[in-house]
Amino acid sequence: MIKKPIQLISTFLLSVLLLCSLGLAHAAYPDKPIKIVIGFPAGGPLDAHIRLLIEKLQSSLGQTVIVDYKSGAGGTVGAQFVAQSPADGYTVLLANTGTMVINPAIYTKSQYETLKDFQPVARTAQQPLALIVNKDVAANSLKELITYAKANPGKLNYGSAGNGGISHLVPEMLKSETGIFMVHIPFKGSAPAFTDLIAGHVQFMAESVPQAAIYAKQGKVKALAVTSAKRNPALPNTPTVIETGIANLEVVGFYGILAPKGTPPEVVNKLSQAFKETLESPEIQKKMIEQGADPAYLNADQFTKFLAAEMPRWANAVKQAGAKLD
Repeated sequence: MIKKPIQLISTFLLSVLLLCSLGLAHAAYPDKPIKIVIGFPAGGPLDAHIRLLIEKLQSSLGQTVIVDYKSGAGGTVGAQFVAQSPADGYTVLLANTGTMVINPAIYTKSQYETLKDFQPVARTAQQPLALIVNKDVAANSLKELITYAKANPGKLNYGSAGNGGISHLVPEMLKSETGIFMVHIPFKGSAPAFTDLIAGHVQFMAESVPQAAIYAKQGKVKALAVTSAKRNPALPNTPTVIETGIANLEVVGFYGILAPKGTPPEVVNKLSQAFKETLESPEIQKKMIEQGADPAYLNADQFTKFLAAEMPRWANAVKQAGAKLD
């Protein structure tokens, strides 16, 4: 008669000890190196971004951070790898707008769903674009360009870094909001597109602010507007698209960290807090701006809501552009 209660007590104590040990395991996170996967080759913008953060991030986490490159298919190879990794916070993804909100809409056989397969951790940066024209285009403002385009339908060509990218979809958004018509000329990367813009073979582009600012200051292109909510320090005299009267065209690219779905909340929060502390560094903020990225931290919940709002917006842009990839 005594044996059964003793067994019950023993089972209860064992359960308590197990729960405590699990709590301690999570509290100890991280107790080994953390791998940040980038779905693009070394030397690109995402690589430069994480290299800027890594020293401070390691100090905040008290652990080594390793960068792993798994490039291919516009970042989808790296994303798929992380989605299938253990949900323990030791393998996470540094992704951009294309990987997380454009690719799922543009690839007909996408192997992942952003909010189904990933747990957003932290948004780390935003990157506005500049709407620019060749220096000989008869427009010195976005309003003048729209007026010209409406009076001369089909005479303006715009270049992009390729079908389905942000430099393709932003002009399509502009066309949708204003009713103008421009012909899309896709290139294999932004560099050749920019070369043809300067030469006058295409007349319009949506380009990263740092690149646009360099050539605008040299007088080789004219910057008509920036797509962020506020003016950009690199182009202080260039108005925002919103200032020109187009209220629905605030568009920014982003960088952010995502973990596999099912990663424990306490692990997600600890990792997110480390990025917050890192991004609060004035020195890092200054260097990020020099790289053309605005520090724009969002915590896990905020980043999740941001992605949920961005995904249908970009899916609609993909639909309007008729851009699909296999």
